Amino acid sequence: MTMQAVQIREYGGSAQLVLAEVPVPVPKPGKGEALVEISHAGVNFIDVYMRQGVYRNSETYRNEPPFIPGMEGGGIVADVGPGVHRLNVGDRVAYCLVLGSYARYAAVPAWRLAKVPDDVLMPVAVTLMLQGSTAHYLSHSLFDLRAGMTCLVHAGAGGVGQLLTQIARMKGARVISTVGSAEKAAGVHVVYDGVGQATFTGSLKALRRRGTLALFGGASGAVKSVNPLDLAEAGSVFLTRPHLWDYTATAEEIDRRAGDLFKWVAEGRLKVAIDREFPLGMAKAAHDVLESRQSKGKIILNVEETA
Repeated sequence: MTMQAVQIREYGGSAQLVLAEVPVPVPKPGKGEALVEISHAGVNFIDVYMRQGVYRNSETYRNEPPFIPGMEGGGIVADVGPGVHRLNVGDRVAYCLVLGSYARYAAVPAWRLAKVPDDVLMPVAVTLMLQGSTAHYLSHSLFDLRAGMTCLVHAGAGGVGQLLTQIARMKGARVISTVGSAEKAAGVHVVYDGVGQATFTGSLKALRRRGTLALFGGASGAVKSVNPLDLAEAGSVFLTRPHLWDYTATAEEIDRRAGDLFKWVAEGRLKVAIDREFPLGMAKAAHDVLESRQSKGKIILNVEETA
């Protein structure tokens, strides 16, 4: 049995994203696995990093060409393996941080799958799994935002930025999402920086004494090195470079984050902006739009459409 999927046969630019006919990942799910028939896949900067080879030596996000990219997807359960009791064939599910969502089918550890309520559209659910969970852990776990605090969110119009800004405001925090200079933002409790190279120095300057800089991405390029003395000079500040993986480490943690996000959407408290959808065969165009930093929300691949 075969399926259509996007493959990366060697690291490089967006031209390496090639639509191909490949075998379905498993004829029958293994122990603890589910086979998901994917309808939508999220396009994220981690996919760009994978394509470029940034994570080629990563223990957390290990990959080696040829591989099917995509770390976020959603659809229905097509089959379950032995030992899977919390899911049934036909369940609507979404997930993140399992490589291979740019494809019609993916084999996914069942514990990483979140059930999607009927009143949440699948493209919205997919968006919430990676970008939403990132916004959730940044504001609830990495740094527990509280009423009266001030945070700076870089790229506030981007996918994570829009969600993080809304969640921070729900928690009563003051949010600065764009600033003309570091001085205008000086004194914030926490900076959420997914831009990286272009904003890192300004992020440090914007922190109050003993503030926290959460460097969770590198849309403008990775920060190559940090002088520990710079953290002292910035006010004895804290720097962390987190992986979402470590904040979705159990089924309970995934369910808690997804449950909050799905509930807020259903209640109308959290708005999800989807910039546009591309058919699976236009993955290159989707990456080009993402890397141009011109998108105003989530970019989705409609896996049911190949061209």
